[in-house]
Amino acid sequence: MILVDLQDGCCRSCNGQLEIIAVDDATMDVQCTDEACGDGYTVEPDAFNDGGIVYWPQAMAELGEEL
Repeated sequence: MILVDLQDGCCRSCNGQLEIIAVDDATMDVQCTDEACGDGYTVEPDAFNDGGIVYWPQAMAELGEEL
């Protein structure tokens, strides 16, 4: 489970915590962990103001498929 720190980003619908649920070489899919919301969407690897060097590599290592 890869959770986005609330200081780095939050759900655009309810401000809840996001979980990265899927990743590929160009995008990450996130979903709100708040059961009442559950919103999900696709973001770019650098969506969380980390320059794409924190969440995307971790997600690729844990969730990504071999290319």
